Amino acid sequence: MCGIIGIVGNQPVAERLIESLKRLEYRGYDSAGVAGFVGGRVERRRAQGKIKALEAVLEAEPLAATTGIGHTRWATHGAPNVKNAHPHTGGRVTLVHNGIIENFAELKAELIAAGRVFQSDTDTEVIAHLIDAELATGLAPLDAFKATLDRLTGAYALAVLIEGEEDLILGARRGSPLVVGEGQGEMFLGSDALAVGPFTNRVVYLDEGDYVALGHDGYRIFDTSGARVERAVRVVPTSSVMLEKGNYRHFMEKEIHDQPEGCQRTIAAYVDTLNATAAVPGDVDFAALERIQIVACGTSYIAGVVGKYLIEQLADLPVDVEIASEFRYRTPALRPGSLVIAMSQSGETADTLAALRYCKAKGMKSAVVVNAQESTMAREVDVVWPIHCGAEIGVASTKAFTAQVSVMIALAIAAAKARGRIDDAEEQRLVKVLLEAPRLIAEAIGLEDAIKDIAADVAKARDVLYLGRGPMSALALEGALKLKEISYIHAEGYAAGELKHGPIALVDDQTPIVILAPYDAWFEKSASNMSEVMARGGQVIFVTDTEGVKHAPEGAKVVVTAPASDPLVSTLVMSAPIQLLAYHVAVVKGADVDQPRNLAKSVTVE
Repeated sequence: MCGIIGIVGNQPVAERLIESLKRLEYRGYDSAGVAGFVGGRVERRRAQGKIKALEAVLEAEPLAATTGIGHTRWATHGAPNVKNAHPHTGGRVTLVHNGIIENFAELKAELIAAGRVFQSDTDTEVIAHLIDAELATGLAPLDAFKATLDRLTGAYALAVLIEGEEDLILGARRGSPLVVGEGQGEMFLGSDALAVGPFTNRVVYLDEGDYVALGHDGYRIFDTSGARVERAVRVVPTSSVMLEKGNYRHFMEKEIHDQPEGCQRTIAAYVDTLNATAAVPGDVDFAALERIQIVACGTSYIAGVVGKYLIEQLADLPVDVEIASEFRYRTPALRPGSLVIAMSQSGETADTLAALRYCKAKGMKSAVVVNAQESTMAREVDVVWPIHCGAEIGVASTKAFTAQVSVMIALAIAAAKARGRIDDAEEQRLVKVLLEAPRLIAEAIGLEDAIKDIAADVAKARDVLYLGRGPMSALALEGALKLKEISYIHAEGYAAGELKHGPIALVDDQTPIVILAPYDAWFEKSASNMSEVMARGGQVIFVTDTEGVKHAPEGAKVVVTAPASDPLVSTLVMSAPIQLLAYHVAVVKGADVDQPRNLAKSVTVE
């Protein structure tokens, strides 16, 4: 969740650490810091808030180092202040850490009893003191590091400096990603390829439990047993490490506008465009499956709910969708004849990864719908279904969501064909409908100017309700999630049929009600709900299509007319208006759109 960079360099390192940390801002953070060797000792520079605050500290107190580490912190243990900002120091050891050490309290009590004094409220500082305590027994740095790792329970990615070892950075990962970057006469360590991207495109992904020693002349990787191992060097395409906003004000805005092209790439990977047939990669026999279990969090969970509607409707294949953090703790009943599909943009989401591993341990075949093809999930499953949407920097997912839904649509078509629920002609029709989606998404994005006007009013609200039926009930959840996470307005999404079972009590003339209702099999029911809301003074924002406008009840405060689309792809087409509404409301309110408070892009802790 936090960002890590380490450089064993041959030139001044401070500006390079800052350059890398700026690329990791998308992960979300509330403090930042760097450390490096100066005259044989390690010096730190830390600041609360954004990286510009750290730059001001460095301007006042330069860090003249050629080997160093840097970190952006999202607070877990201890308040987001300078005292708790990384790097942390214990004796000769200074380090940065992503993750959570679950047994830190007992370790800290042990260290305090031995006379150790702590300067922060974090779990991270325990690791530094543990390594230093092992060094004090006479162990060599690498042995002291391994002895410490063996005592840690929880998740971590670490980058470690030890005074007296100016040509060395130690790193380790368990539950949080970490990569090595190869340079010329220098080496790099980062939380992902983006971190080391400014300096090299040659990347080594550490496996779960690996630890590594970096020096100017190379690196040595060891597995959990302490055995020396080799990991593949991968050349990362420049496009994945060079990211700019272009002419857009925010990455989120750019990523909304990227969706037609992004979905085109996704869809092209899952259909035979020449023959208009499904062409899902991987060895999955949909005809033999008893059921599908989808596990995911946040927006990925909502994409999974859309997938459930489509797969069950088209393929008559039972699908369960669960929030991973609940699923993994409730001892679910699972059978080997099922397929587990994990859904995660990053492929590193801690709860989803744990749920995936639980299912695999029960003998289930496994797949992942993921953007990061070199992620931990992608390396651990039987089948990888990439979404191909490119790097998504804004914390609030947009193009990853529509790319995930595009994959789910393709899977639904493929499963329906494999199970004999559709014939060749229907398969071709459905594929052609899917191929039209990017154009329709582009048309829906063309509604932006009209949505800007709506946003000015919605920004004044304290509460907003989103309603929908069928797949639109899932999209109502997504619309509410987007609004609350970037504009900080309380919003809730409901299946519209639940309106009379409680939510209608919230309706008044101060509450905008966004009703998502394309002209489909559920339209008449949605229109009825619209009338119920208006009868109680609700201010309805009716999002429909050209045919829906003709049949909608009168009285909506605003009608948004999206392009008409087949129900197969309506969730893709209707996504753009709700994303744009959330975006422009946040802009009106002056919120930090790309880095909303308290949130992080990749949630690698529970």
